[in-house]
Amino acid sequence: MRGGIKKEFMEEFHINILNIAAVLLAAYGGGVLIRKIGYPAILGELLIGIILGPGMLGILEFTESIKVLSEIGIILLMVYIGMEIDFHDLKKASWPGLLAAIGGFFVPFALGYFTIVYFGGTAISGLFVAIAIGVTSLATKSRILIDLKLLNTRIAYVLMAGALISDTLALVIFSGITNFAETNVVNIRELLIISSKILAFFGVTIVVGLFVLPRLGTFISKSKINNSTMFFTLILIVTFGYCELAELAGMHSILGAFMAGLFLKANLFPKNISKELNKAFYDVSIGFMAPIFFVSAGFFVDVSVFRTDLMLLITVTALAVVGKIVGTALFYLPSGNGWREGLTIGTGMNGRGAVEIIIAQIGLEMGIIDKTIFSILVFMAIFTTLTVPVLLSWTVKWLRRKGELVYMDKRKGILILGVNPVSLFLARFLSKIVPVTLIDNNYEMAEQARAMGYKCIHGNALNEEVLTEAAPENIATFIAMTPNNQVNLLAGQLASEAFQIPNINLAVSAADVNHSPELLKKLKASTLFGIPVNLEKWFQRSGIGENTETSEPAKNEISGRNYAEKQAVATEHNLPVLIENTSGEFRLFLSEEKILVGEKVVSLKD
Repeated sequence: MRGGIKKEFMEEFHINILNIAAVLLAAYGGGVLIRKIGYPAILGELLIGIILGPGMLGILEFTESIKVLSEIGIILLMVYIGMEIDFHDLKKASWPGLLAAIGGFFVPFALGYFTIVYFGGTAISGLFVAIAIGVTSLATKSRILIDLKLLNTRIAYVLMAGALISDTLALVIFSGITNFAETNVVNIRELLIISSKILAFFGVTIVVGLFVLPRLGTFISKSKINNSTMFFTLILIVTFGYCELAELAGMHSILGAFMAGLFLKANLFPKNISKELNKAFYDVSIGFMAPIFFVSAGFFVDVSVFRTDLMLLITVTALAVVGKIVGTALFYLPSGNGWREGLTIGTGMNGRGAVEIIIAQIGLEMGIIDKTIFSILVFMAIFTTLTVPVLLSWTVKWLRRKGELVYMDKRKGILILGVNPVSLFLARFLSKIVPVTLIDNNYEMAEQARAMGYKCIHGNALNEEVLTEAAPENIATFIAMTPNNQVNLLAGQLASEAFQIPNINLAVSAADVNHSPELLKKLKASTLFGIPVNLEKWFQRSGIGENTETSEPAKNEISGRNYAEKQAVATEHNLPVLIENTSGEFRLFLSEEKILVGEKVVSLKD
């Protein structure tokens, strides 16, 4: 009998393990497929959970092990979201970000609440839906901003500030509602006690985060402890401590995890292991735990809402889009940054994702909302997020055409790897606009650049210490222009991953393009000159004077790649290097860069 019980237990455990593996595989597959069309992995994970879960095909099941991993995944995901926020960057857009957050949160919040009440829902379920509609997705926007090369614009800083403020508002209101739902407290005395607990929570977590954790980090750095496992454990201890404080204050643990993430920054730990630690935490949270949560969230979605509650789904989604964009644009007007920028911010704020799904899932577990409302919120998150890259790309192009796309001052420099006639030609134009630094491993070439008045570093660009000499924290654009594709790719990877330089642009030699497309895509890098070219021909010239500079106006809107391919002579006699807009300003000629009607393509011609 005892052996039978043991065997039964082992078989059940084995089934759970297989189910976890299947969920992870499904999450990975869904994420890969959705990323191929330019959307964040979370949407693919949700969709694959809906399709393969109990609501449709029933291949995957919601077991106790999945539930436990999902709950831990929520905690770690909220920590990661908090860790991604840089307060120094947010200071640059605090006022515009506050305006965007207020308009982008409370307008859809009000519309969501009254919609649910109008359709017969309770007041507390209306508030829950209102919160879910009001939030925005920080992680979703981060990915899209990178793809659209907007990280160094005012739009990026305002969007990040707005997301932080709106999500914090949502989490605080959410905690208050869940507290009320559990206690049903209405008398003044109890409300004051609850409010005091909430204030005490924020007071304690902020004091610990600002004063205790930095001192702990300094002590650890001085002790020269290099055990990354210990630091990872320390992150978890701080996280669970903050979560417990949130629970003691009567709020949900996700708010504690979010607050922990805000203060658990890389500078708390020794520099030599920070990168390893961040990667490990990313892999565990985003790579393992969070996908399980989002796939399992799809298990609870009821696709029958398209048949039974289609009007409510359409209304909630439409009001979520209109409320977010219009609300943001209206409240953004006092910033003085223009109504077009306000609309652009609104389109970027329209994406939902992690926080919204987490709030909806908790509401479903607590019985505050039912499966129908949960399903509507999930589909609303999917539909609204699908609009972001399309609408944001269109409005950004509109701003650029009007000359209203504002770049921030902190990162504005350009770092060029490789001293050669073409890079010196680029430097001559670009140095009139922003600081340009060159780097080359050849001492004579470095001296030649210095003699021409350029700042040039002699050294190997694949050495992190050499790149540090270029003050990469001030660099917005990295250009790798050597005849060696492998060097260009490795240098671009180092600039992106080690120093977070937002714009990576690489020259690709036509002589060796075997693996370049995949690596370029992985780096989110653009190709200089639009397509692979015969670099040796252009680089071996003794001086830039041997090339003739020409310019040609664009007759139709076209991408850099298509322009270069249509010219068909770029690799032989014509090398497009710059684009001149109607105001006389220059930017790099890149594969993905849009050339607008009336703009000129500046080329070298032999």
